[in-house]
Amino acid sequence: MKVLNKKSDYAVRALLALGAGGDGFLSARAIAEGQQMPYQFLRGLLQDLIRHGMVESREGARGGFRLLKDCDEIALLDIIEIFQGPVQVSECMFRKQICVNRANCVLRHEILRIERVVQREFENITIGKLMRDLEKAHRPQTAQKNEANIVKGVF
Repeated sequence: MKVLNKKSDYAVRALLALGAGGDGFLSARAIAEGQQMPYQFLRGLLQDLIRHGMVESREGARGGFRLLKDCDEIALLDIIEIFQGPVQVSECMFRKQICVNRANCVLRHEILRIERVVQREFENITIGKLMRDLEKAHRPQTAQKNEANIVKGVF
């Protein structure tokens, strides 16, 4: 079972890049190169994000893309629903037909409970939170480099 498909993964990475760019516009080419993803694929994702009011674009030499929403208002659940549809652990389907036991299925009730838990967790993960997590993950390395540079006398 895949939790995130490639579109969702790339969209998250693009949103992280745009979030790091602040209020400035970033070109799709710069994002694609920085995130090592196919340019044309990224352009399609960015168009979907524009349609959903998360990103805006501007043409021209100083154009590109930037976030329309605050990073803490863009939940991972929103991104998953845009690119994958609702979070579902089971579709209760068998050979493209709805299961006849669906209404009385004890397992289905547990699966629905699990889906609600997963949805809440994805709703609590925002682009802003992921950016802060990335910053924390890189901070120790930066501190170690700074200490090494101080020892070497490099500033």
